[in-house]
Amino acid sequence: MSISFLVTHSGGFHADEVLSSVILTRLFPDAKLVRSRDAEWITPGEDRIIYDVGREFDAARQIFDHHQKPVPLRPQEDDAEEAQPYSSFGLIWAHYGHDYLRALDVDPAHLEEIFASFDRGFVLPIDLMDNGVMNPGQAGPMLAGLTLPALIESLKPVFDDASEGADDRAFQAALTMARGLVEALIRRKAAKRRAEAMVTDAITAAGEGRVLELPMGMPFRSAVDATGADHLWFVVHPRGTDWTLTTIRVGSDTFENRADLPEAWAGLTDAALEEASGVKGAKFCHNGRFIAVADSREAALKMAELAVAEAEA
Repeated sequence: MSISFLVTHSGGFHADEVLSSVILTRLFPDAKLVRSRDAEWITPGEDRIIYDVGREFDAARQIFDHHQKPVPLRPQEDDAEEAQPYSSFGLIWAHYGHDYLRALDVDPAHLEEIFASFDRGFVLPIDLMDNGVMNPGQAGPMLAGLTLPALIESLKPVFDDASEGADDRAFQAALTMARGLVEALIRRKAAKRRAEAMVTDAITAAGEGRVLELPMGMPFRSAVDATGADHLWFVVHPRGTDWTLTTIRVGSDTFENRADLPEAWAGLTDAALEEASGVKGAKFCHNGRFIAVADSREAALKMAELAVAEAEA
């Protein structure tokens, strides 16, 4: 297989496509990583692997998205209470995980066991959180191995690495990772304070309406809570050349929304979504009904108006 491009979406990123990129850049180190939503890039071709974008899952054509309807589901296991949706990471791991382990020189005798263990303990929680099925605040033992202390300690040398300086090299790797995370968290906390003032002004402008319009994507939860704006259900803001419509959760520790987007929109894109919603310019609605995208402010606000009307009904 001659892969020249690894293609995922541009804009904000989530754990699933970042972790997918970890797998794919190891297997195809000479391929160029392209972040784009342009049709010319997210159209399947023999020279590329497309993931977390493209609204299609077809391993044979090397496209691994999970945002379309029907959503790709994991094989049902005996202990699973309900169907478990894949994220792009789960799809990539299912298809390329064995090759990735071979690239890391995993003993073939242990390969299947390690594949299954990593899938269950690492990939599955990412899948569930990305799809809004599992709240990390309530995940319990499933996320025990993904806490920051556990991840930092996972960088320690393995028991049989007796090479000179192994501990020091591992410490430097842990230091680099920890520094990046700590400094990013501080920057985000500072940005959150800046956002609060902007959101508070937008809440005042919204009056008693159900829709909060913001000048850009930004953290809004703390300002909504602080101002007691319980009447707000949806948020509209620009994102690149598009506009995004998102829900507002009941609380910070739950995935339950104050109001969901219409069920008839779930998983639809482009013409199908325009037909279902009656809104020209409607482009995408997530299966989970917590985010939708339109090509203009007017279209996004019209979708918000329809969502409010249905929720009130």
